[in-house]
Amino acid sequence: MLYLLAAIGALTIAVLLWRVFGAERVGVPTRQSTVAPDDDPDFLRKLGEQQKRPDEEDKN
Repeated sequence: MLYLLAAIGALTIAVLLWRVFGAERVGVPTRQSTVAPDDDPDFLRKLGEQQKRPDEEDKN
């Protein structure tokens, strides 16, 4: 009986370690994934600056 409980405990620990450090999960984005342009604040800021520039040149 003690061996059975030890095996279940070892299996539980192995599964938890696998989930934390193991294979990537499907559908969960990684930190290295690219960001779509419409979700990227830097891109949107640069786009806004580019749109303002021609308006300022037309006034002069």
